[in-house]
Amino acid sequence: MNDARRQWLMKTGALLTLGSALPRAVAQTPRAAVAAGARVVLLGQSVPLTGTAGEIGLAFAAGSRLAVSDFNERNAASGLQLKLLQLDDGYDAARAATNARTLLSRDKADMLFGFVGTASSNAGAEVATQQGSLLFAPFAASDTLRGPAHPNVFHVRPGMIDEALKIVRQCATVGQTRIALVGDDDAMGNAGLAAVQQAVTELKLPPLVATALVPAGGGKALEEALKAVQKPAPQAIVLVSLSGTTANAIRALRKSGYTGSFMAFSIVGIDPLYAELGKDIGGIVISQVVPSPRPSAIPIVKEYRAAVDNSDQAPSYEGLEGFIAAKTVGEAVRRAGRSFTPQSLQRVMSAMTDYDVGGFRINLRPGLRDNVRSIDLISISSDGRVLR
Repeated sequence: MNDARRQWLMKTGALLTLGSALPRAVAQTPRAAVAAGARVVLLGQSVPLTGTAGEIGLAFAAGSRLAVSDFNERNAASGLQLKLLQLDDGYDAARAATNARTLLSRDKADMLFGFVGTASSNAGAEVATQQGSLLFAPFAASDTLRGPAHPNVFHVRPGMIDEALKIVRQCATVGQTRIALVGDDDAMGNAGLAAVQQAVTELKLPPLVATALVPAGGGKALEEALKAVQKPAPQAIVLVSLSGTTANAIRALRKSGYTGSFMAFSIVGIDPLYAELGKDIGGIVISQVVPSPRPSAIPIVKEYRAAVDNSDQAPSYEGLEGFIAAKTVGEAVRRAGRSFTPQSLQRVMSAMTDYDVGGFRINLRPGLRDNVRSIDLISISSDGRVLR
């Protein structure tokens, strides 16, 4: 990591310092001595610690560990503790499914927690359903897990349609009604395309002028797709992709003379996107589903930053989301009590429709709309400042 990037990340609160030697499986165990007869609740997490989404996964996983440590210290005398077991899936859905089965069958996890990626989360949810378990706080773009067919899946982040409405409404507010979309050709990209199309329809705007879902890695396929996207002269291009595709598309479009707006979903990750673009990140608008991790009067942000200050990490949006997710599951476990079953825990979680986690409200049963939650739009200046 070069010094310029490190300074920018520290300035924006996006740096996560974990080191390159993080093992593929991480077990977060209670720090304090566990009293005899204590109930230790095992959270099983499959997360990309390597691969194309590794930087996002590392940050989310690290924030989760901070909240678990905090819960265990606060509840050391109560006989209720959390243990977080994290397995690397490399952002591969098949590995995520294998990890889910391992965590539930071999490791006897009480629930699955914090899977990262749309396809991986879908795979985890399927295994959880098969084994009568729960999936809590998937970091996933798709809204397919929010319907009544998945009563055992509980969400901390809002739906993709909520982000899409925020992005498209902003475009309309500034007079940008000619909107195109570029995304990864995977479950996430397809989900994003569907959400943006739905948002355009609900807001009574003209249909998207062009769409392109492209394979990761760029190359000729991306080049040809971007030519087609530019042809109808869009005023704004919405990007539903990880940092690699997003950066490749932005660089190519700007090089070809495109001067319109770029709007990206939160799943892109500011940190990895900056690693790809550097100062060329300037002017890009990105939606965010948790508060800024910069210094704030919001209690949950202050709590997170205090935990970070006592660790080897630095604040990030993904780290804060992981912290919020783990803190929320801890509260659900506390409410359910030491003798909870999957069924009783599910009932407790289903009732948490307006949970205030330190000044930030969460609805664990949002369906396809989440009126409790707010979504921010931020942009990054070319000199590294986070703008609203």
